This record gives sequence, structure tokens and C-alpha cells, in this order.
Amino acid sequence: MTSSSERPLLFLDVDGPLIPFGSSAGQKEVAAASSTTVDQGNPLLARLDPGIGARLIALGCQLVWATTWMEEANEVVAPRIGLPRLPVLEWPDADAEGTPQGLHWKTRPLVEWAAGRPFIWVDDEISAIDRLWVDASHPGPSLLHQVEPTRGLDDVGFYALAGWLDVVAPR
Repeated sequence: MTSSSERPLLFLDVDGPLIPFGSSAGQKEVAAASSTTVDQGNPLLARLDPGIGARLIALGCQLVWATTWMEEANEVVAPRIGLPRLPVLEWPDADAEGTPQGLHWKTRPLVEWAAGRPFIWVDDEISAIDRLWVDASHPGPSLLHQVEPTRGLDDVGFYALAGWLDVVAPR
């Protein structure tokens, strides 16, 4: 097995990929819950699949939280899905200038954090502009995997991630 610094990174969002929205009303609930202090009694946490952590670990990537939950993902989400504490990507100030129009605000920090390493980004808000920008700005291989937020990261998604990893970083 390669060291953690050589393994591909997997940047993981929570809302949508791990907590499926399920309905438009659910989207508003998830946005409100993730923008405030998350309480252990948050009813949306019941949507977490307790087995998904083991499936993520089995991919063999270095997992990194890329979510507005920030450190709360380690405190609230990780224990419920069987993940250890993960590094957390810190986000720039919302007022930071220089983000091209249409580019997701997470895209540039993800590429900077990856620093040329192969990476997967699992999120429900990835666009064609993000894909183009990463292709032009990141020298290593990348997979931007957009999750259908009403389904979350499912078997089809895991199959796509594993297939990409088999090509980029065979074990």
C-alpha cells in the first residue's frame, strides 16, 4: 500500500452526498442545519447510512472533509458512519475576490489543497465550469463526481469512484 501522501485524495461533502435531501423541503432543512451549529438531535442525521464510512475507507483514498460542516463533520457525522477524524478543508472568506463567474466557491481551494495529487471530489453542486477549470488548473488526474442530492452517494457512485481509482491508482 502506498503512503497516505501518495494515495489519491477524496474530498467529501456531507449535504447531498451523505445526507440525501429527499425533497425540496428537505433541501431547505439541510441548508439551515448546516449553516448553524449542528445539534446531536438533528433529525437529518437519521438519513446517514451507517455503512458508508467503511465503503469510503475501502476505496483506499486519503479522505478529507470538503463541507460547510467543517470540524462538526468529525464531531457529528464521522462517528455515525464509522469514520475516524479526517482533515478538514478550510474555506476562504466568502468575500474573497478572484473566483471566476460560475465557478463553485469550493473548486479553487480543493485544487490548491490537492497540490497536484490525484483527487476525487464528491459533491452535489459540481458544474461543467468546475470541470473545465480543474482540467486547466490541476496537473494531476481528477474526478469530479456529482451526486444526485435526492439519492446521495449510492452503489452506482461507488462503482464510478472505484473504476476511476483502478485506472489512476491501481493497488
